Amino acid sequence: MSEDRGPGVRPVAVVGPTATGKTDLGVELALALGGEVVNADAMQLYRGMDIGTAKATVEERRGVPHHLLDVLDVTETASVAAYQRDARAEVERLLAAGRVPVLVGGSGLYVQAVIDDLRFPGTDPEVRAALEAEAERLGGQALYERLAKLDPEAASSILPGNVRRVVRALEVIEITGEPFSANLPAPGPARYGTVLVGVDRDVAELDERVNLRVERMFAAGLVDEVRALEARGLREGRTASRALGYQQVLAALDAGADDFTQAAEETAQATRRFVRKQRKWFRRDARIHWFDGGDPALGDHVRRLVTP
Repeated sequence: MSEDRGPGVRPVAVVGPTATGKTDLGVELALALGGEVVNADAMQLYRGMDIGTAKATVEERRGVPHHLLDVLDVTETASVAAYQRDARAEVERLLAAGRVPVLVGGSGLYVQAVIDDLRFPGTDPEVRAALEAEAERLGGQALYERLAKLDPEAASSILPGNVRRVVRALEVIEITGEPFSANLPAPGPARYGTVLVGVDRDVAELDERVNLRVERMFAAGLVDEVRALEARGLREGRTASRALGYQQVLAALDAGADDFTQAAEETAQATRRFVRKQRKWFRRDARIHWFDGGDPALGDHVRRLVTP
């Protein structure tokens, strides 16, 4: 694979925690650079999961083509390996056409799968089944605590409630005899010469933005969205059903709730925890150039960085 794509034609990855302003910046950069957006948010892969994932509306996309949005049904399981294959194909197609790929999203493992040589060990159905049975019997938290002892680095990047990823990490450890994190290569030169742009905000400001964002999601009809997706098999989706907001609404529906105030509060709390994990994940990567999402001149600063 050639890394020399000519002057001005190299991908940009816009990364960072939830609710920092990545979506708007990604569109702005695509417009300025002659590019197109490639989604790097695992939950925005799903059709119909719009409100709860803060997926950019058609108007917010401002005519910029977006790729790898709405490519999975909620019953399908998202796969980092499949995403790596599909995202790299999109990036290489855009580069060949002289278009700038702008990767946008807060799913750190997905971004890393595109720009680094991430390995994907095989699976063992018997090991997987045994771990899943343990999760059913003991609860996901018990497995998460085991992972935290065996591989603290891997545990730091996974939410305790994401049982599927906890099980996968423990499966890899048992199959390979190595920590799951050993499959995450130390950052070197980014594939395709990608420029990494990080967007963050003051912790208190971002917490407030998360609270407001969740409030607006529920006001915009998140509960109705979940009900509609439930009819399309959301509960059977091992990945989609665990998405922040969606799992809290499903739990409230199971409890027969008429008032979803508690579900909204739990969603905001879980999202704030997730933001801290995202920040920790991305801050480890010294290749990222960090910017304040609240800076009125953010777009100008980033354009100066990414323009040769």
